[in-house]
Amino acid sequence: MTGFHAQFDRYGAWRKEAGLRLKNLTDWLEEVELLDAGSQERVKGLAEQLRTDKVMVAFVAEFSRGKSELINAVFFPGYGRRIMPARAGRTTMCPTELGYDSLLPPCLRLLPIETRLQPQSLLDWRMLPERWTHLDLDMSNPAQLAGAMEKVSETRSVSKEMASALGFWHDDRTEDNPPISPDGMVSIPRWRHALVNMAHPLLKQGLVVLDTPGLNAIGAEPELTVNLIPQAQAVVFILAADTGVTKSDLAIWREHLAPADDGPGMRFALLNKIDTLWDGLNSPRVIEEQIEQQRLQAAQILSLEPSRVQALSAQKGLLAKVRGDEALLEQSRLPAFEQVLGRDMLGARQRLLEGAILQGVNELQAQAQRTLGVRRRELFEQMQELRGLRGKNRTVIRQMRLRVEQEKAEFDRGASNVVAVRSVHTKLLRDVFKLLGNTSTKKQLVPLTSMLREPGMKMGIKRAYAEGFGNLHDVIRQARSLEAEIESMLAVAFRQLNADYGFALQLQPVPELGRFETDLKVVERSHLQYLGIGNMLQLSRPEFAERLARALFARVRSIFDAVLGEIELWNKSASAQLDVQLRERQQGFARRIEAIERIQEAAGGLDQRLGEIEQQEVTLNSLDSRLAQLTRELRQARLVPLSSAAPEVVPA
Repeated sequence: MTGFHAQFDRYGAWRKEAGLRLKNLTDWLEEVELLDAGSQERVKGLAEQLRTDKVMVAFVAEFSRGKSELINAVFFPGYGRRIMPARAGRTTMCPTELGYDSLLPPCLRLLPIETRLQPQSLLDWRMLPERWTHLDLDMSNPAQLAGAMEKVSETRSVSKEMASALGFWHDDRTEDNPPISPDGMVSIPRWRHALVNMAHPLLKQGLVVLDTPGLNAIGAEPELTVNLIPQAQAVVFILAADTGVTKSDLAIWREHLAPADDGPGMRFALLNKIDTLWDGLNSPRVIEEQIEQQRLQAAQILSLEPSRVQALSAQKGLLAKVRGDEALLEQSRLPAFEQVLGRDMLGARQRLLEGAILQGVNELQAQAQRTLGVRRRELFEQMQELRGLRGKNRTVIRQMRLRVEQEKAEFDRGASNVVAVRSVHTKLLRDVFKLLGNTSTKKQLVPLTSMLREPGMKMGIKRAYAEGFGNLHDVIRQARSLEAEIESMLAVAFRQLNADYGFALQLQPVPELGRFETDLKVVERSHLQYLGIGNMLQLSRPEFAERLARALFARVRSIFDAVLGEIELWNKSASAQLDVQLRERQQGFARRIEAIERIQEAAGGLDQRLGEIEQQEVTLNSLDSRLAQLTRELRQARLVPLSSAAPEVVPA
């Protein structure tokens, strides 16, 4: 098992163990009636996140850099042959996404290139499976699998006009245009996008591999550039070891990949094909010096930390794995890259999930302990009340019952205060939903999307982006203001209810929306980065601009949906607290009246009831201990950090 496979397996095992312990905790909380609606919603989200977490690695390069060979070497050496097409010249002609969906059979789906002439985004086309060409895959037959994957290399011949309309021909950038055949036709990719569903062990654990073609294909697909690649947990940019960073490499990097300090993904650069530098005329020391010089120079040009720039031979690494040649594998330097990729990318992903679990567990425990506290107080009040009845006559006991019933009636009448709180809460929440809803989002982007859809050159487009995203940031700020208003209203209401009825309501901190503003900044930057000189002519084409507008709205919508989800969950948690303590108090009144009735009916009822309450106190203490144990086990569901699983890789 290779380094990356081993680390991903450990990461998957940790997710599985954490999910199992989370289920044990929530099943128990539900069984002992300590799981309110808000907590149930939160834990459901946590469990789903652990179960379906996706980790995307995007491989980006100009053609003939060995991208597909690297994917074969890292992910598919177990088949004993190449699965992704890798040979001299251009191979992968369309973006290819490899993942796993248990609801689908193993298959390859291909979207015809002609769909670029229509305004629908790639996300829209994913919802129309009948428009994709579908090929079944036989996972037990490597030859059939490799043969099917050759489809992503297919091309077709079209006129120069059609190539221009599809984004493969540019009159102002003739050096990037494909050659014209003697009959005046241009060869272009047959497919726009490929989706591969494979029951591969890594893909089943949530890995998604994105294989992208060169500059022309990336520049012509705005959704790929501004949505898919920026959201990848890791982007691996592949260069040739003998040439280093070329002009076209630098164009891809600057326009589409240059990392941002607050971006979600990591950037790695690879100098591939170091075996081209192995020759019998230079000593090993000279070869190592050449490789190191190229590595450091690439890091400087790309403004990357040297540790994020590795050198290797994907072809020799694949060959070594297939043959079981450990010496050649070490010489290829592929294991060093796999260790760095797994350590840095999976380590960061694990820390992110651990943080979410820790926060969720703390909130679950706090809510359960509040409920236990309410039950303890009810038992204490009953105990004091019943001890005060020792030696009292029936008249006193009857008066006690009347007093409890009167307290219950007053409490029920006071429920109107709770109704008023709910009414104001619901109104404010509706305002938040309206502010962050589809209609509002579209309204904020109208000036920008209108400009994108205008024909011709769009010289003021960057200013329109600034204004559009300024509007979106204002929406987030307004949501923060409403959130603060809700928090203030609930805090006052909770303090009053605590004072009037002895509740133990405690408002959780409001969701921090700063990270969503950061997400918006990342989206804006990815778009502005994309609007370089090279894409201005593309923007003048209506169908391209329409795709860009749709891609923008889809990404912004996903961010606002996440904001709504956080706010809604926080509000559900607050409402659920209120529901739980209302229910516990009402049940407490019922238990007190029942106890007094039993004392009235039987002489020994008082001592029996006091004994029952003492036993209930023991049970509550037992529940508290069990809660502490289960939450402690969940917090301890951690493996050795992935960052320490691999030795430090020191470049030669």
